[in-house]
Amino acid sequence: MSGVGLEKEPAPEGVAAAPALLELRDLRVCYGAIEALKGISLTVGEGEVVALLGANGAGKSTTLKAASGMLAPRSGHVLLRGERVDGIKSHELVRFGIGHVPEGRRVFPRMSVLENLRMGAYRLRRPDPDDLERVFTLFPVLAKRRKQISGTLSGGEQQMLAIGRALMGKPELLLLDEPSMGLAPLIVQQIFEILKEINAQGTTLLLVEQNAAQALQLADRGYVLETGAVVMSDEASALLSDPRVRAAYLGEVAEAE
Repeated sequence: MSGVGLEKEPAPEGVAAAPALLELRDLRVCYGAIEALKGISLTVGEGEVVALLGANGAGKSTTLKAASGMLAPRSGHVLLRGERVDGIKSHELVRFGIGHVPEGRRVFPRMSVLENLRMGAYRLRRPDPDDLERVFTLFPVLAKRRKQISGTLSGGEQQMLAIGRALMGKPELLLLDEPSMGLAPLIVQQIFEILKEINAQGTTLLLVEQNAAQALQLADRGYVLETGAVVMSDEASALLSDPRVRAAYLGEVAEAE
């Protein structure tokens, strides 16, 4: 990847020379005097699904916003394929292959489904018909409702539209913030099956999700955040079986050590 405003950053000692798709290095983000991220470091390899877990206020959404350029870090770096992109605005980062599905979906409620999808391809001169067909294949209900005003869709349909809109920008890396929030269990299962297919098609996923079990079943690896810091990271299967994770996020009582 190359482009104006990108600066090559050497890998720290002990890190492989081949860069990850996304790397956050000692990232600090503040809201006024409040430090929301306290030196977070994490990596997302090409083709992976990585889950971020943590309680409300742990810094998960802030991490995604910093990675996608919506928030400027006070210090630390965001690297995409080994090149620094911190300081680049979010609408410019889209052209480097980062898509962001925000918490709460945030579709354009007065626009039709089709108009929302076309907005997702704004960085292109014109929407690619193949991308539109891909979205309609992944989400057949959107094809049926392409002329419907988005504000009249169900919550699950709006979430599908938000994901589809992000896919229209041809992202290499898709950031998803609470895709299951407020949805019925059957719709949640459907959304996660589609995310699995999106990843199988070659899109890397970084996922913030309150449903820890669903997230870890989908993910390759995971990070646990507490008050703006990474306190645990491991393979998803290891986190899923860890009694501390199960007690904190899966509603189970941890066994006494």
